[in-house]
Amino acid sequence: MPKISVIIPTYNRGHFLKEAINSVLHQTYSEFELIIVDDGSQDDTPKVVKSFKDRRIRYIYCPHQGVSHARNVGIKNAQGEFIAFLDSDDLWLPKKLEIQKNFLTQASNLLICQTEEVWVRNGRRVNPKKYHRKPSGRMFNQSLRRCLISPSAVMMHRRLFETIGLFDEQMPVCEDYDMWLRVTLRFPVYLIPQALVVKRGGHADQLSRRTGLDKWRIRSILKLFNNELSRSQSKMDAFRNEATNLAFQELIYKCQIYGQGCLKRGKGLEALFYLTLPETLYLKFLLQDLFSSQGES
Repeated sequence: MPKISVIIPTYNRGHFLKEAINSVLHQTYSEFELIIVDDGSQDDTPKVVKSFKDRRIRYIYCPHQGVSHARNVGIKNAQGEFIAFLDSDDLWLPKKLEIQKNFLTQASNLLICQTEEVWVRNGRRVNPKKYHRKPSGRMFNQSLRRCLISPSAVMMHRRLFETIGLFDEQMPVCEDYDMWLRVTLRFPVYLIPQALVVKRGGHADQLSRRTGLDKWRIRSILKLFNNELSRSQSKMDAFRNEATNLAFQELIYKCQIYGQGCLKRGKGLEALFYLTLPETLYLKFLLQDLFSSQGES
C-alpha cells in the first residue's frame, strides 16, 4: 500500500500536465500513488498521461463536473495514509513529499501542514504581498479574510476528511476557501518554511480570475453558521463565541463589499439582499432563541 496518495485534478491542461507529473515522479520519496482525475478534458490530456509508463500512476476520467468533484473522486479512490494535492498548472520541488511526510509522522496529533511557495506569473517570479503571508498553527481568523492555504502546498492525514467532509461540489469557485474554513475552525495548520512548490499563475482559465468571488465566500461563512457554528443549545450563545463573532464580523465586511458592487452594477434587489443579510441572520437566531425559551416555559 502506498504511504501517500497524490491527487492531480485536471481539465484541458495537457500543456501543463506533463511538467506537473514529472515533478511528482522525481520526488525523493517514492512510496506514493499518483491519481490523475481528468474532469472531462477535450484536449490531449489522455495522450499526455499515457506517455508515462510508471506503475504508480492511476488515470480516472470523469464527465466535466468541476474541480471539487475531481478532487473528491481522487480522495475516494486514494489508498494512502496521507493525501497531497497538486494543481495541474503547479510544480513540486523534489523533496516536497519527503519533508512533509516526515513532519506529519513526528506526532499522531498532526493532521495537516503546508509549505511555502515560489510564485510565478506569466513566466516571471513575483513576490507575494504581505497580506498573503502564511501563518502557522491556529489560523481561522486570518482564513476568513482570504485563502491562505494553497491546495498544491498541503499534505493531510486522510482521517481529516472523515471529520471535515469533502469539497463542496456545489461551489464552482472558492471551494478551497470553503474547505480551509472548515479545517482551520477545528485544527491548526502548520507551516514548513521551505518553498517546495512552484505556484504558476496568470493564465486565463484560472478559477481565481473570475469575478464575484465574494458571493461564494459569503456562502461559505453562512454554511458555518448553519452547521459548525450553530451547535450550541442557544443560538445567541454561539454569537458570544470568539470564532462565531469573528465570522459574523467578516460576513458584515464581505456583504458590504459585494452589496456595494451590486449597486454599482445596477442590481438593486441583489444589493439589498446582501447589505441586509447579516442583520437578517442575527434576527433569525434571536427569534429561534425566543421561541425556544417560550416552548420550554
